[in-house]
Amino acid sequence: MSATVEIKNLSKIFARQDTDGTLHALDKINLSVGAGEFVTLLGASGCGKSTLLRLIAGLEMPTIGEVLFDGEPIRGTDSRRGLVFQDHTLFAWLTVKENMKFALKSAKRYTEKKGEIDSWLALAGLSEFSDTYPRQLSGGMRQRAALVRALSVSPDVLLLDEPLGALDSFTRMNLQDELIRLWRERGNTMVMVTHDIDEAIYISQRIAVMSPRPGRITEILDVPMSYPRNRAADDFTKLRTLILKLMHFARDIQEEYTI
Repeated sequence: MSATVEIKNLSKIFARQDTDGTLHALDKINLSVGAGEFVTLLGASGCGKSTLLRLIAGLEMPTIGEVLFDGEPIRGTDSRRGLVFQDHTLFAWLTVKENMKFALKSAKRYTEKKGEIDSWLALAGLSEFSDTYPRQLSGGMRQRAALVRALSVSPDVLLLDEPLGALDSFTRMNLQDELIRLWRERGNTMVMVTHDIDEAIYISQRIAVMSPRPGRITEILDVPMSYPRNRAADDFTKLRTLILKLMHFARDIQEEYTI
């Protein structure tokens, strides 16, 4: 149901064909994610956080260092590590239920899991829309469908690449609650990429703050608040202030936050 992820002394350098040079995307990344933990990678666009997620997924290989999944080096993709993108990536020509069937068949788990499809749709509040095509759904409903499609194959680790970034603010906040609920009910290990500070504080147990390219983890912060969290609470706003300082967006703020 859940697994550990360990990143050891990882660097990633890409060749640039346009300039015959190189792009140093990530530098000396070290991070451990415990089984069942929710960790967020937080940083500005271009800091390498999505690249780091792709390395955990097995879509990219490290230049230096290694990524371990339950203690074993990652050598490629695996259905035990699910990935949800900002774009829902549902197949437009398949209904919601057919999209879920396709995911289970691709993971070779259809026979084992087909009886759970209706319960997953119910969990996402999509029972009435099982025979609906993605174009007929709202943005929030499409993203809910993408989340439960990824979860339905029972990945040990779910990787989330700004899954709520394309949504309006109200839908996004509602989906943050849905994501927390799904995680707490299912117990998967979650690693999410975001550039939204409030989202990182609201959802995750720990936040890895990343610097601009080459991406480095400059700080790993515990979020010592119980769920559900209050966005207007003093602890919430103080942690936001600390993160703004760490990211050099609040040099004139004097209030300190200690953990």
